[in-house]
Amino acid sequence: MSRLRYVTAGESHGPAIFAWISGLPAGVRVDLERVNRELRRRQLGYGRGGRQKIEKDMADVLSGLRHGHTIGAPICIRLENREWEKWKQALPVEDFGDSAQFARALTAPRPGHADLPAALKFNWHDARYALERASARETAARTAAGAFAKVFLAEFGVEILSHVVAVGHTRLERAAAWEEIQAVCANLESPLRCVDAETEERMKKEVDDALRAGDSVGGIFEVVARGVPPGLGSHAQWDEKLDGRLAQAVMSIQAVKAVEIGSGVENAVSYGSVVQDPISYDAERRRFTRSSNHAGGLEAGITNGEDVVIRGYLKPISTLRRALGTADLKTKEPVEAAYERSDICVVPAAGVVGEAMVALALGDAFLEKFGGDSIEETRRNYEGFQSQLDEY
Repeated sequence: MSRLRYVTAGESHGPAIFAWISGLPAGVRVDLERVNRELRRRQLGYGRGGRQKIEKDMADVLSGLRHGHTIGAPICIRLENREWEKWKQALPVEDFGDSAQFARALTAPRPGHADLPAALKFNWHDARYALERASARETAARTAAGAFAKVFLAEFGVEILSHVVAVGHTRLERAAAWEEIQAVCANLESPLRCVDAETEERMKKEVDDALRAGDSVGGIFEVVARGVPPGLGSHAQWDEKLDGRLAQAVMSIQAVKAVEIGSGVENAVSYGSVVQDPISYDAERRRFTRSSNHAGGLEAGITNGEDVVIRGYLKPISTLRRALGTADLKTKEPVEAAYERSDICVVPAAGVVGEAMVALALGDAFLEKFGGDSIEETRRNYEGFQSQLDEY
């Protein structure tokens, strides 16, 4: 069973969305300013829609924290939806009979969304039910939960950051240095969180072109976790393999349609002699090292001490100003798909959510390996493993 568990609740235009986290040891110091900064980072980026100017996400912690420290109890975080006042008549909780018909019913399902498959699954004739929960607004709750996981992992020197590799047809054609990734993550004004200024300008043009065409544009984000110790995960069972758990975590983000670990895509069309990572031993550090990191820090489902590197491939947002063809849920007649206010490009924001999901998966694997009901106990166990590595 997972040591670090989390769920989210709430709808896009409901009163609030929530994150619930259980399993963090007692005694972890949590700076809520850091949590709120992660929420702010998620809302930024060139090509975001108008809602980001309305929602000013701030973590309202309802349980599990006392005097700025975790207490070993479940943590519940509330994020207010500021648009609820405009929607509460259209989305009533109580049953008012015929008068409860949605003022904003959606019967023209949008291709690429949950609208039609969820309506068929739950026998709805209004896709609003699906839209409200399937919305990427839910990722604000994941970001909040992931921020707590980040704070925990930082106690052990693990840092998790992201940057944008591609937007549309424009791609960063070189590796990003860790210091460059740190710089773009620290700069809240970075438009697309790309480490190369010239490439970022061309990415912005991709967004501008999509906006003028009434279209949207996708891309690729890369999450890098540095300081991850070897030995997390396992090769023993399929569901214990950490690469699979990480892939599921990132794939679950709305609009992510493919996941890559290390240079996995390039590896598939290369020879084995090129893509394996030769091993050496650093006598001074008393650690095994690799001269390259094509594996992305994971071998046989286990971390090997190198940076964990994972990429999410994001399809263009499905809501388009230039509506696509669809069929009405009630009349079955051909109509144009509904338009809900939307973004043009969300790749930088998806990278922040990717950081959160990687942090939650690594935090779970970390507690699986080292345990501990208090941060002091976890630290003793971690330090004992480091001593084992020193003596290997």
